[in-house]
Amino acid sequence: MTAPTAGETPAPTTVPIPTSRGTFQARFSHLGLCALGFPSPDGSRTTGAPAEADPRPRLLAEELEAYLGGGLRGFSVPLDLSGTPFQLRVWQELQTIPYGEVRTYRDLAVALGRPTAVRAVGAAVGANPVPILVPCHRVIGSDGRLVGFAAGLDWKRRLLAIEAGAGRGLTGAMAPPPFPIDR
Repeated sequence: MTAPTAGETPAPTTVPIPTSRGTFQARFSHLGLCALGFPSPDGSRTTGAPAEADPRPRLLAEELEAYLGGGLRGFSVPLDLSGTPFQLRVWQELQTIPYGEVRTYRDLAVALGRPTAVRAVGAAVGANPVPILVPCHRVIGSDGRLVGFAAGLDWKRRLLAIEAGAGRGLTGAMAPPPFPIDR
């Protein structure tokens, strides 16, 4: 790999982010985290090498571990989100949902001043490249059911349980969520 020349933006780097709950995959641009992938059950998605010179992967690993253990409510890792103007507005709105609370897709559409754009909001939520840090897991169906999460509804349930204090992070016994899960 050659170093970028003056004025050239370095290519994003994908690095493994090990946690006690599996190895996430993170892609960093020169500006910040631009994608986060959940661990595969069999570890088959683990690629890349740790970026020793870049402190951001280590910070992300520490913060993910603390969050998954129930001890962190917000992240300090810088983000570099790319999307349509509408997607960026939706992702910004997701970041206003308080820790431990949920909103419906309709709630988001109304908050964005687009009450009839529920499906478009759902598509934008589903396209979120940085789950957990941009908390799309905090969005539920209008009927209160858990719906739609790229990493699967088990992960969504676990993340919401961490935030609700229903378990001791992902390492303790998990109480069932106070809402039904669509399968």
